[in-house]
Amino acid sequence: MAVFIFDSILPELNLVEAGLTKHINSNVSIINDAAAHLIKAGGKRMRPAFVLLAAKYFKEDIKDVIPLAEALELIHAATLVHDDLVDNSDTRRGAPTVRSKWGNRTSIYTGNYIFAHALTLLETYDRSDILEILAETSMKICDGEINQMLSCYNTSLGLKNYLRRIERKTALLISVSCQLGAMVSNAEDWEIKALKNYGYYLGMAFQITDDILDLVADEKTLGKPTGSDIRQGVITLPAIYALHHDPRREELKRFLGSPELCISEAERILDIILGSDGVDYASYAADRFADLAQRSIRMLPSSPLRETFIDITDFMSSREY
Repeated sequence: MAVFIFDSILPELNLVEAGLTKHINSNVSIINDAAAHLIKAGGKRMRPAFVLLAAKYFKEDIKDVIPLAEALELIHAATLVHDDLVDNSDTRRGAPTVRSKWGNRTSIYTGNYIFAHALTLLETYDRSDILEILAETSMKICDGEINQMLSCYNTSLGLKNYLRRIERKTALLISVSCQLGAMVSNAEDWEIKALKNYGYYLGMAFQITDDILDLVADEKTLGKPTGSDIRQGVITLPAIYALHHDPRREELKRFLGSPELCISEAERILDIILGSDGVDYASYAADRFADLAQRSIRMLPSSPLRETFIDITDFMSSREY
């Protein structure tokens, strides 16, 4: 994500970045190496950024929020390790995955270790409500991943199933990042709700845009092969639209319903989806969620920081990576 958007929290974000690897301190060197590899591969750091931005809305000094920001990014990182294992992914962000470098067993233990370490960071707040929210969110994320796995190659599933999947895959953790940042900064309940809703709608827009980019971005920009979702049988919004409206929908249905054809006919599947109005339809949906995010944040008092949140939604709608 463009760095300028995070100018107001850049010092704190740099502290988070430094802390992500510093605090990984297992007695098992291979876990340290694998975790450090994952963290150093980089990423957008959206979740810690939203924790910090939400906190900054209500107080100037937000150094006490840094452990929470680190914990949210570590929870996200743990899910990525496990995702790459399930998906048999060799690259992420243009770098080898933990799975491809260290194997399946190390991936499982590394993801578990990172998640457990995130919990130790949360202990510093001595707040059961934070743990309850994150426990519930983590369970929903797992539910969403299982749902996505069971949805692969199922061409009969529609919009409702897709929205539920991306809610649990992406939107919930971004929403919780905004919510918890406000909670630990003593915001009013209505302010917390506004930020929680903002994060939810932004997360939905972000994931839909991600699904579009999987089809249209080049591999170098994306950091992974174009059409990865297709090859794994993951049916996203542009494909759902094409399955319902494109004249070649029966051919597309036959391809997407077969694990073998999703690989051998991936280019043909891409051609059909891109030749339909599926990408435009998905872009429209992403814009609508981004608009809902802006409406939510506009409920808060006017400030330069509110404009930052609005700028983020604009960036999400036009990003290329």
